[in-house]
Amino acid sequence: MHRDGSGAQELQVLQPQGAVSVSAGETLTLTCSVTGAAPVGPVKWLKGSGSDRQLVYEQTGSFPRVTRAEIGSNTDYTIRISDTRPADAGVYRCVKFQRMYGGADQEYKSGNGTAVSVSGEPSAPSVSGPRSRAEPGHTVNFTCTSGGFSPKDITVTWLKNGTKLPELQTRVSPEQESVSYSVSSTVGVSLAAGDARSQLTCRIQHSTLSAPLQGTYNLSDVLRVPPRLRVATDPPLPVTVNKSVTFTCSAQQFYPQNVRLTWLENGNETDRGKSSPLAENPDGTYTLQSSLEVNAAEQRNHSVFTCRVVHDSQPPVSASEMLKISQLPAEPGKEPTSSNPAQSVFSSPALWIGIFLEKMLVAAFLLFLFWRSKG
Repeated sequence: MHRDGSGAQELQVLQPQGAVSVSAGETLTLTCSVTGAAPVGPVKWLKGSGSDRQLVYEQTGSFPRVTRAEIGSNTDYTIRISDTRPADAGVYRCVKFQRMYGGADQEYKSGNGTAVSVSGEPSAPSVSGPRSRAEPGHTVNFTCTSGGFSPKDITVTWLKNGTKLPELQTRVSPEQESVSYSVSSTVGVSLAAGDARSQLTCRIQHSTLSAPLQGTYNLSDVLRVPPRLRVATDPPLPVTVNKSVTFTCSAQQFYPQNVRLTWLENGNETDRGKSSPLAENPDGTYTLQSSLEVNAAEQRNHSVFTCRVVHDSQPPVSASEMLKISQLPAEPGKEPTSSNPAQSVFSSPALWIGIFLEKMLVAAFLLFLFWRSKG
């Protein structure tokens, strides 16, 4: 027991607040009063205990966020801490010190302490995805992060176009008690060709929030849909010699829109071709058409025309069609020939003469056998 002298009232340091809860950003008021005979020496506010104890306020120091409620009072040592932060959580004690010989201060008596908890709102959720694009049918992972919240309990919900998805993992750290926490949640999404217009949402609910916080991610940022190629001709093949033929290449339902289309004749690139404007489909994918007009000259019979497409810096894809001429002009002194070998064979006069002679020989042999049997 400490007494200032005979008959003096015993010194008491009173902290009536056992526990105080405050939201981050608000002003925290910590009440303390000193009664009874007190030795010479200051009253200080300290946070924590042992070697981790920190000085929060004393009259002679500089503490930007801490002010005294009753300046100059010898009994009221209430303080106010403005703009509270999660790091301000802890146990605060109002402590009376005694000035010793030589100017050193020795702890004389302490209040019971006030446990302060600071509830902090989580930061706006941030959603991240893979670094490279993926094609339909592949499952890719997305991560949602948020931090700076207290207390620890938090709920994370994933939605794709408003439909709830099961998360793969949600982790709150640190696992031990802390002044503030962070959360990381991961979800796997199987991509589809129509996801160019799909949106992924990470929704966070916490006791400090009046409404959930949301972070979004457009799946178009990670989706790649390769084009489907089709080559057609107008008119349909085969065609007569020297007729004009239009080859049309249709690159259908691809995403993203960056694409380069070229034509090749027998493997040699040609700069001819006319492309239509890029068309956007209802599902957000794109379609591109290009036409190549050629003359069905005799020397082009069986030439191969190829449509080659390079999409999103990926290896090229291609589709081909062979030009077929139905009838070629005859060489000088010869009958016209067909480009169809089977048709040429059956239209040959020599073939029909051979068939006629064969039938005559068979008939003569049968007649010989008949007269021999009669004899």
